[in-house]
Amino acid sequence: MPGAYVGAMPSGVRGSRGVLAVLVVAILTACTASEDGVGPAQLDRSSAADRTTSPAASPAVVEPVPRTTVTFVGDIMLGRGVADANPGDPVAPLRPMRALLQHADLTVGNLESTLSDAGPPQQGDDSFAAVPRVLPAMARLGFDALSLANNHTGDFGPKALMETVTAFRGSGVLAFGAGRDLREAARPVVIDRHGVRFGFLGFNAIGETPRATPGRAGALSVRMPPRTGPLNHADLARMLGEVRRLHRRVDVVVVMPHWGTQYTHTVEPVQRRVAHRLVDAGADLVVGGHPHWVQGMEHYRGARIAYSLGNFVFDMDFMEETMQGVALSATFRGDRLRGLRLTPYRLDGRFAPRPVRAAAARDILAQAR
Repeated sequence: MPGAYVGAMPSGVRGSRGVLAVLVVAILTACTASEDGVGPAQLDRSSAADRTTSPAASPAVVEPVPRTTVTFVGDIMLGRGVADANPGDPVAPLRPMRALLQHADLTVGNLESTLSDAGPPQQGDDSFAAVPRVLPAMARLGFDALSLANNHTGDFGPKALMETVTAFRGSGVLAFGAGRDLREAARPVVIDRHGVRFGFLGFNAIGETPRATPGRAGALSVRMPPRTGPLNHADLARMLGEVRRLHRRVDVVVVMPHWGTQYTHTVEPVQRRVAHRLVDAGADLVVGGHPHWVQGMEHYRGARIAYSLGNFVFDMDFMEETMQGVALSATFRGDRLRGLRLTPYRLDGRFAPRPVRAAAARDILAQAR
């Protein structure tokens, strides 16, 4: 499977790196490296999987450390033009990437739509709804969880939002980032793989979908530039508190923000500040979306930050960059992040992502600088 490998940085290296310094090396050398032996710094955990205590009278026995792969994909929109291009089979665009999705131990993405149109469209022609039956089909294709923390989950009002959340029950796919109130929207998804607990949180910084409050359905939100005013420190403090609480419960914390400026490879300075605060609070991975273009990656305090993976499935054929993206596969040994692999792709005429190789792959990855 095509992809550029980005090995883990030494855990003794601290502080922010240039957006794609490590990634560019992997692109230019076009290598597929083995996992290295050094993982990222952990805040206050010691992985039980990394050591085995044997009886005093017996020789030491080293148990194998479990290997877990978590694959992330960008924005998924299975309505509007995507549905029109794939009549009768709304998940057809996902099938060309089935091997990648199913190979991972966990597969996670961002669902950029409702699963109900039970209300007036809130964003005109940019109101997105897919049919609920996409969820069991996505489960069969390998998806384990989807973030609903984005600016289109509320596209058909509060009733449709709640019908969307309800549609996940029994579907085989878990949802996080939105709900009937703030408590439900802030509830993480926690999944155990190979004895390692992975926790997922998402938040929306773009607006449009209502902010979840103690008495209102919506998405877990952090108001911040460029769309929702100056950084709201109360929102951020609440989000950091959720990250800290999750960090105490699980071995690996993943935060998926919906943020940034559309149609650019440039990351806003405030995104870097917020991303660093999330890592300081306990996030091991920050994987963003919304810009519809690929944006850069960063290594910070042993964690990895991917600011935008671009579109995975979307009917945005009006420019080349919106028809491109990368899938990110993170490899863990126990709870230690050992490496990342990026799989570049281009969307075809039916908006299905298809892996690309050689010069086309390098061009897509290079755009993230």
